[in-house]
Amino acid sequence: MLLRKNRIAAVCLLLMLGACAARQPGTPPTPGINFFSKEQDIQLGQELAAQARQQLPIVKDSSLQSYFERIGRRLASQPEAGDFPYSFTAVNDKAINAFALPGGPTFLNLGLLLNAENEAQVAGVMAHEIAHVALRHGTNQASKANLIQIPAMIAGGIAGNNSVLGQLAQLGIGLGANSILLKYSRDAEREADALGARMMAGAGYNPIEMARFFERLEAEGGARGPEFFSSHPSPGNRVEHVQEVIGFLPKRQYTTGQTGEFQQSKARAAQIASSGS
Repeated sequence: MLLRKNRIAAVCLLLMLGACAARQPGTPPTPGINFFSKEQDIQLGQELAAQARQQLPIVKDSSLQSYFERIGRRLASQPEAGDFPYSFTAVNDKAINAFALPGGPTFLNLGLLLNAENEAQVAGVMAHEIAHVALRHGTNQASKANLIQIPAMIAGGIAGNNSVLGQLAQLGIGLGANSILLKYSRDAEREADALGARMMAGAGYNPIEMARFFERLEAEGGARGPEFFSSHPSPGNRVEHVQEVIGFLPKRQYTTGQTGEFQQSKARAAQIASSGS
């Protein structure tokens, strides 16, 4: 048994070293080491999303849900998003936060819309979250943190048709605030910025608005900062990094999405957040 574990660890180390090869400038990031299949990402995300919908104050307003859904579909239709079954759910919380679960379920606090200056900034956060899903960062981190246990589970068929979440719970991995599935590294944040910028550009949004929104929140947040940064640490120099990505993209006309629909949705979000309904 010990020999088998040592072999698994050796294979994992080789895979990690290969995944660390430097990416050429202008080349979009790709998923790293992962012992889960895409189907298991989707199954895990659906199981976690069912938990989240029971625990969070989900917005019942159909117009706001449709607004987030429209932006999300526009972004998820870009090739960089992959073929995951994305969903977009508004949460009645004034805190500036958003998170995406493996496989596509994405949750967006009303605080995001309330603090955005235009639709492109809302789209920027959503594109960033979609990028985490496409790059499979959640299960990538779980794979790296459990180099022996997870491959052994999968090799033994334990995570086959049974609940993936139930098996991960045995390793202490769940949906909690400090879940490894939702707590990203600075490298992962930088990758999500890069891929998210490409998605935004393809959808017609000005990618620089994503970086500007994050940097404005960081500057205004002081020592504590928004809740978003507790699980999404800033990789630094976001505007400069996104500008570099834009330089490799085809020239096109962008929009900030400063429309009547954005203003109406923001006003409706403020009304719902104030009433608590």
